[in-house]
Amino acid sequence: MSAPDDRSLTETGLPPDGTGRVLVIGCGALAHEILALKRLNGWDHLDLTCLPAIWHNHPDRIAPGLRTLVERHRDAYPTILVAYADCGTGGGLARTCAELGVEMMEGPHCYAFFEGQAAFAARASEEIDAFYLTDFLTRQFDAFVWRPLGLDRHPELAPLYFGNYRSLVYLAQTEDAALDRQAAACAARLGLAYERRPTGYGDLAAFLAGRG
Repeated sequence: MSAPDDRSLTETGLPPDGTGRVLVIGCGALAHEILALKRLNGWDHLDLTCLPAIWHNHPDRIAPGLRTLVERHRDAYPTILVAYADCGTGGGLARTCAELGVEMMEGPHCYAFFEGQAAFAARASEEIDAFYLTDFLTRQFDAFVWRPLGLDRHPELAPLYFGNYRSLVYLAQTEDAALDRQAAACAARLGLAYERRPTGYGDLAAFLAGRG
């Protein structure tokens, strides 16, 4: 199974494709990483379906969308895993998972589990003024940040939105010089200092390992 283009993952998500015994329901922003781990580890028992990544801008849609997918696919899969953190749902996603009897990742958001929950928590107080990007969000910066905030029409408003931030931290899942340059350009557009921090796949790999 190969991931579709980033625009499709952002706007429509990803349907399941496979005959595995474990279904992973994830955010479209994690599709490339989950599929890479599946290939690297030979996890042919894992199938993946994703909700639209842009729902991070509308977190009220995530829990109902998850419920729909679990109810649709429960009979076909003995095990369903949820590759989401809280992601702005205010605990709603965790409550839905508990009600449905499916396991989800721990943590507030993907930045924390990519860096590792403990490492991210240890930095929290000193990085309260940091804005984070991942590989996917770097590629989709315009779709998630620039256009939704109207900065494509009024770039002069960037200091108003980001005036309380000091830095942009790119949490890099892969070694990609082009993405590094792109993330640095995003920082420059926002008027922020730039830091690249390699994380690999963080806690995502451990969450998926040994399932089913």
